[in-house]
Amino acid sequence: MASLNWPDETAGQTDGGEARLVQPGSNVCLDFHGDPLRARLVVLSDGNHHMALCEVLAAFLAENPAVEDVFYSTTPPRVALQLLCAGHLDVGNLRLAVKPHVMIGPPPVLAQAVAAGHMAAYRPFMRSRGAALLVRKGNPKRVFGAVDLLRDDVRLFMSNPRTERVSYETYLGALHRLATVEGVTLGFLEHAPGQPDPARLIYGGSIHHREAPQALADNQADVAVVFYHLALRYRRIFPELFDFVQPAAWIQDGEKEIGRADCGLVGDGGAWGTALLDFLATETVAQIYRAHGLEPVRPR
Repeated sequence: MASLNWPDETAGQTDGGEARLVQPGSNVCLDFHGDPLRARLVVLSDGNHHMALCEVLAAFLAENPAVEDVFYSTTPPRVALQLLCAGHLDVGNLRLAVKPHVMIGPPPVLAQAVAAGHMAAYRPFMRSRGAALLVRKGNPKRVFGAVDLLRDDVRLFMSNPRTERVSYETYLGALHRLATVEGVTLGFLEHAPGQPDPARLIYGGSIHHREAPQALADNQADVAVVFYHLALRYRRIFPELFDFVQPAAWIQDGEKEIGRADCGLVGDGGAWGTALLDFLATETVAQIYRAHGLEPVRPR
């Protein structure tokens, strides 16, 4: 397995000591950030905008040092909802029991949290700028669109249709629309979510925003369909490994392939939840998200 050295994404400062357990891979506690015992603010979030959320929470903590630390998760929405409803999450043999104050995620997931009585309401927050095709540096397989995905030497990575249904359906729709524009049919996608052809299509396990670049780095796939801002992130932090292509049809028709996240208080939000929600609506946060390839969505 190739080792991707992901940058630190904690909101607060770490002591830089050697008491640190790190195992190279795509899903080894990378999506749990901060000190759950010291933090006075706990945020559950979907993960694909983790790079922007990290910067936002660091800025909020800098303005509000009394918070001490922010503990936040950037898992798939399904996992965040499970943690919220169960009151804990088991990570291997470790039980993580935290009381969240703010939740960020796709509107249908937050609607489930409201229906379960954990949240009273939520409001718009941000959206993506459509999809992109992540490729290895230099695009050695010369993948530029749907027609190239039909070649026998091209293997496609997609998020898992069962464990990450929201992103999978978004990506699937984007690919089918691109194929229609190019006048081809991606028949191999019709096996999903059944038994994909491993010579042409592979699925991630549960956290595609880590697994997609790992699959390319390990030469298990040649191209991955991801949100534009994820592809931009990978190229920025791993410039020697990755590049991406955004077909013209996706740029022109990007509104059809967006991913959206809303935000709201869990319960009463604790001492700092309301302050964070107010901060998320500022121009400072909007600029951070734009810099990472996302767009703010203002409440109507």
